[in-house]
Amino acid sequence: MATGDEGTGSRRWLVGLLFVGTALNYVDRQVLALLKPTLEAEFGWTNQEFAHFGSAVNISTIVALLFVGWFVDRFGVRVAYGVAVGVWSLAGMGHAAAASVGQFVAARSILAVAESVNTPAAVKAAATYLPLKERSFGLGLINTAPNIGAILTPLLIPPLALAFGWKSAFIVTGALGFVWLAFWYFGTKRLVPVDAAPPSRLDAKWGVLLKDRRSWAVIGAKALTDCVWWFLLFWTPDLFGRVFGLSQAEIGAPIAIIFTMAALGALTSGALFPRLLDRGLSVNRARKASMLFYAVLILPIPLALQADNQWTAALLIGLALFAHQGFSTNIFGMAADIVPQARVASVMAAGAVAGNLTGLGMNELTGWSLDNGVGYWPMFAIAASGYLAALLWVHLVLPVIRPAHA
Repeated sequence: MATGDEGTGSRRWLVGLLFVGTALNYVDRQVLALLKPTLEAEFGWTNQEFAHFGSAVNISTIVALLFVGWFVDRFGVRVAYGVAVGVWSLAGMGHAAAASVGQFVAARSILAVAESVNTPAAVKAAATYLPLKERSFGLGLINTAPNIGAILTPLLIPPLALAFGWKSAFIVTGALGFVWLAFWYFGTKRLVPVDAAPPSRLDAKWGVLLKDRRSWAVIGAKALTDCVWWFLLFWTPDLFGRVFGLSQAEIGAPIAIIFTMAALGALTSGALFPRLLDRGLSVNRARKASMLFYAVLILPIPLALQADNQWTAALLIGLALFAHQGFSTNIFGMAADIVPQARVASVMAAGAVAGNLTGLGMNELTGWSLDNGVGYWPMFAIAASGYLAALLWVHLVLPVIRPAHA
């Protein structure tokens, strides 16, 4: 059994590998949005068709998530996450072999199915292997990874695609996953669960999950907030081209600003919750106070549409994603704390289903809104109000948040 420094070292390896794996996950996801102009020319997509394409990916993810929770809870983080990274890396490279829109969609759907394992596995890992006071910081660090991926992707992918063609972008990003797999295999051998007691089989049943108010607190919060993340991740490059006239090569800098701020939001959230606990607040008050802080910060996002230049818009959208990632890290931390370990991945998968459904709706609304001359304002209004609504939902469903395991 690993103890002391050895156990701490294993936990650090786990968090570091989850960080890198999650970053790769979002690099693969964002390549599509960044290459939108090139791919539109290649395949002849309209805005509405591009929205439908995003929705097809959402649907694939939703279907996969019905089974992902069971898969992770049944086989454990080490096996499930390793298999997922291998599959999504192969699928990412498979985009380069696509000779038609249908083949491209098929490769993208397989990638989306495998990538859906990421968040349930990460939160399950935190609940299983990290003590209570380390969970929020660990999840905060892991939750910065999507933003690091989103920062690096616009800086690296457009130049790579311009120099070697769009197919090279998919080959390189997919190949990185296989390098990561070697480190995952050797770096997670000595992990020891925080709670050695065997989980109850009853805990893993869907009927129990759906009757539990704790599950619905997570599911509702994800539904109300994930749609904002999917909207901004999928459409922000297009917004800068459409509203500010930036070329594909020019959008890298403002996108990097946005996702740098988002990464800082996840880090501050990971530090804020344990700091509030140290100041004597209960788990309930510390969690909800942290959520309120981030929910208020996102309110100015509609002002981005009135900005005079792309830099002001980038700062306002960046503040919104700072707030999103701070709020999202709190949802992850809340789930890891309050949900029994045997069904953490299943609850997170159910929450991701809800978030992907609302994200699908936001994608379709965006495509319709742009093609009918309405613009981006309806989605920005939804983004501004969604987080206060999510906090209200959590408070109504769980007036008092209590840890299920320490």
